[in-house]
Amino acid sequence: MIEVTVLKYLERTMECPVYAEEPNKAPARYLVIEKTGSSAEENCLFTSMIAIKSYGTGMLDSMQLNEEVKEAMFLITTEPDVTDISLNSDYNFSDTLKKKYRYQAVFDITHY
Repeated sequence: MIEVTVLKYLERTMECPVYAEEPNKAPARYLVIEKTGSSAEENCLFTSMIAIKSYGTGMLDSMQLNEEVKEAMFLITTEPDVTDISLNSDYNFSDTLKKKYRYQAVFDITHY
């Protein structure tokens, strides 16, 4: 599962906690990954759309964490299951209901 690959990769490369869902007791800085879509298999390869939410202590911190995520993710092709990655989009995605600052980066990942 590409979600597990991304989660484990970011746990090793980032200096903040990484989750597959919103934690009950959130630290000041953390990441949440989510698969938002995928395509059918073609030549034994899949393409999945993965969103990574960067939560920070403020807007600037969230933006900086988002930049760190993008840097790290462009090197994920070193993982055996990942063949290609591209940034689909990244943007301010602050949670107004919970009053939390966050940015979101969405990647298209080609994988086995």
